[in-house]
Amino acid sequence: MQYYMKEQINPLRKKWKSSMTDRERFNRQMSYQSFDRCFNTEMGYWEENYKEWDIFRSNGITTKAQARILFSFDRIRTLGVYTHLIPPIEEKEIEIKDGKRIIINGEGLLAEVSLGGSSVPHFLKSSITTPDDWKRMKAEHFDLKHPGRLINIEAVKRKLADETKPFERVNDVYGVTDSDDGTVQPDSERDYPLGIYCGSMIGKVRDMLTFEGLAYAIYDFPDMVEDMVETMCRCTEHALDQLLPHFDFDFASGWEDICFNHGPIVSLDFFKNVVVPRYKRISKKLKANNINLWYTDCDGDIRLILPFLLEGGINCLYPFEVKSCVHPGVLLDEYGKDLHIIGGVDKMKLAEGPEAIKTCLESLEKYVARGGFIPFCDHYCPPNVSQQNYLYYLDLKERMFG
Repeated sequence: MQYYMKEQINPLRKKWKSSMTDRERFNRQMSYQSFDRCFNTEMGYWEENYKEWDIFRSNGITTKAQARILFSFDRIRTLGVYTHLIPPIEEKEIEIKDGKRIIINGEGLLAEVSLGGSSVPHFLKSSITTPDDWKRMKAEHFDLKHPGRLINIEAVKRKLADETKPFERVNDVYGVTDSDDGTVQPDSERDYPLGIYCGSMIGKVRDMLTFEGLAYAIYDFPDMVEDMVETMCRCTEHALDQLLPHFDFDFASGWEDICFNHGPIVSLDFFKNVVVPRYKRISKKLKANNINLWYTDCDGDIRLILPFLLEGGINCLYPFEVKSCVHPGVLLDEYGKDLHIIGGVDKMKLAEGPEAIKTCLESLEKYVARGGFIPFCDHYCPPNVSQQNYLYYLDLKERMFG
């Protein structure tokens, strides 16, 4: 299978030797069946890496999609579905001062953003502070009857079947998110795993309210927060009902980011009683369409909410940050084949050098062999990881798991 790109990229590494297709390998490895070798992928890189690593600069690599081709990673894609604000809020720049941009972002938040490099925005103020604010936002941006929430299935199918061009969005709202900026084969011919994005039940609510705003609103306006979660769920269900009958998905994905290094930012009672029932509704739809692997991207220490994630149907953690939680083997041992992990290679060890990298990968070896676990750097690779250390890591990973 060739990648189709707007620009030509010559891979610097050979694809790992294989006797299975990427799709067969992914599905068998993640369902604890025998597989030919480990699925080979990485999440991505900080913006600084593209400027500082010579291997990227000299080959004109500026995106993770291009990097995946450069390194000949296995192919995996997700059908990205925008289930949030439609129409989106237009971003506006308020001012620039002290190396920061002050903006109104796409979720109506007043935010402070660094002018250069990779950084987390600092949110100054939310546009939703009362139930009346939410009522207005809901009416203006979360109407399920808005034409922007209708997915042109035939247009998606035509795009997926065209292997001569890179995929472009079907319209301004919905489309395919390319992990490799290539094209998707018809399901009958597809040789790589394809996922369906299932949105966010509480992470995007946090984004709209801010961390502090959500912490207060759960107690001050519990009905409002639950209605926000319910709205997120309905928007996701609306998209899934349109897409699931037409495509043969191998997995589902999601995003929450509601944990930090000391655990979740919401109470366990709230998570269990408000969020989990919505997960269960989505999980029912996924399982009815033979989708049995559902991961969510949630950084931080997820241990307190993990039993509730599993109860709701989310059975895979991604990218599983080690430093703020535990070694992935701890949870894989505890939960057995009920749990799957994608990620879990401590990026801090990649920065330390070959000895630390080797020790880290050796500690993961038995879990890779057992299945249900695909190792890669546990978030975007940061610039304190040198190019030399990163290439050593890729070489060692191939020798051990390829």
